[in-house]
Amino acid sequence: MLLDDAVKTSVHANCLALEKHLAGDVAFYYGPIEVGALKVFRDFIEKLSQQSTCQKQLLFFFLNSPGGSAEAAEKMVEIMRHHYSEVSFVVPDMAFSAVTILCISGDRIYMDYSSALGPIDPQVWNGKDWVPALGYLDKVERLLEKAAKNQLSNAEFLILQNQDLALLSRYEQARDLTVTLLKKWLVQFKFRDWATHATETTKIGQPVTRQEKEDRAQEIARLLGDNKVWHSHGRMIGPETLTSVLRLRINDYSNDAVLRPLVRSYNDLLTEYIARQGFKYFLHSRDYF
Repeated sequence: MLLDDAVKTSVHANCLALEKHLAGDVAFYYGPIEVGALKVFRDFIEKLSQQSTCQKQLLFFFLNSPGGSAEAAEKMVEIMRHHYSEVSFVVPDMAFSAVTILCISGDRIYMDYSSALGPIDPQVWNGKDWVPALGYLDKVERLLEKAAKNQLSNAEFLILQNQDLALLSRYEQARDLTVTLLKKWLVQFKFRDWATHATETTKIGQPVTRQEKEDRAQEIARLLGDNKVWHSHGRMIGPETLTSVLRLRINDYSNDAVLRPLVRSYNDLLTEYIARQGFKYFLHSRDYF
């Protein structure tokens, strides 16, 4: 179709303009993060890196995703890091749950005022649907607390009695994995250039120790995984909150007169095309449509 050809031509030009401005390879991923998509993703990243014209091993990875599997996110990080020494994530719209963890593995996170990450409530397949694990664990924890005080109603007792212990264990494993990955990646990548203190008045200019990096990573993991703070699995956490509450450094391009139009033109045209076609997954690069 002529319309599709016009869209592809415009998207390609936008992608090349971004690569020139950012001086790195640009890739785009739309859809949930799942193990079944990993082979295609591996081939996609291999081809992009092999045909790269970038002098440095820099990848700018656009993400638009409702979440998915922490295990798949871990493997995606390993694939990208095998081919690129630096990986930055660009979030024009949203990246939730396990995809928030994926973003935090980046050296930099680019967002504008309308972008959002989400709480790190891992989604687990229960045999029928992907469900947020922490919601189940929080509910069971409250029931156990009431049981310890002999305050359970008959209905609550039946709910607790009918819980699948194997499934609850799976939820606990998913929760622990997300926290482990987040702490590991923050220290290994996001904090690796954090050499001196810049905000704590009593430590400004002093060297940052590895223990301090691990403590900050632990604090961020605790806050992002606390349902009592966010109250909703779908809570949209913008760059201002990420910066002020989590003290996480975000590359905010809201007022960048060059980068913001480039990001919007590339992302918005692609997402409109994806919505019109009804795709569940979509990958794009300068050599892949």
